[in-house]
Amino acid sequence: MGRDQARQRVIEAAADLLAREGRDAVTTRAVALAAGVQAPAIYRLFGDKDGLLDALAEHGFATFLATKHIDPDPQDPIEDLRAGWDLAVEFGLANPALYTLMYSEPTRETSAAFTAGMEILMGRIRRLAAGGWLRVDEELAAMLIHATARGAVLTWLSQPEDRRDPALLTTLRESMVAAVTSQEPAVQDAGPAGAARALRAALPEQTTLSGAEQHLLREWLDRLAADS
Repeated sequence: MGRDQARQRVIEAAADLLAREGRDAVTTRAVALAAGVQAPAIYRLFGDKDGLLDALAEHGFATFLATKHIDPDPQDPIEDLRAGWDLAVEFGLANPALYTLMYSEPTRETSAAFTAGMEILMGRIRRLAAGGWLRVDEELAAMLIHATARGAVLTWLSQPEDRRDPALLTTLRESMVAAVTSQEPAVQDAGPAGAARALRAALPEQTTLSGAEQHLLREWLDRLAADS
């Protein structure tokens, strides 16, 4: 069995233990037994238990990334935003132990799969901005979307099952939509902020301006977009 195959086998065994018995069950000894390898192999492959948990979190981000549907030109960008938020929450509720592990330490958010997922989210946000639908700065929008989805999942999981109210999820999602987007494209309203956001979103796609000119224009657009 090759190194990559052994690594994947151990990660899958750890994921199964995590789902069935929780984080405390994911010991190097238990994982080695479940994977059918010797305990020293865990250390050779992952360094230590923390390395194994990091790999398991990366596996979680990659699994979630595989569920994401990417529509490069959605008919309704706001509904596309809702669908992406719902998908993130549904993944968390379906994989509670794995989700909690994925978001238990901020350092794990530097994973390649997490970064790829955030790029998909930023693509959604950029389409909203380009269409004039974005109410806030792109970076703040990303934080609001990510924070409300994570908060929804972790709050839901913290409640006893008989107290879990689906209205929590719907209300958090709609609060996020209201905070991040405008009901009508902002470029149709008086004032420069919405138009600045839309132009800023489209700026990387044009080649007429030099790099220095783009930098200066982006600085102006940032100031206009913030003045809302």
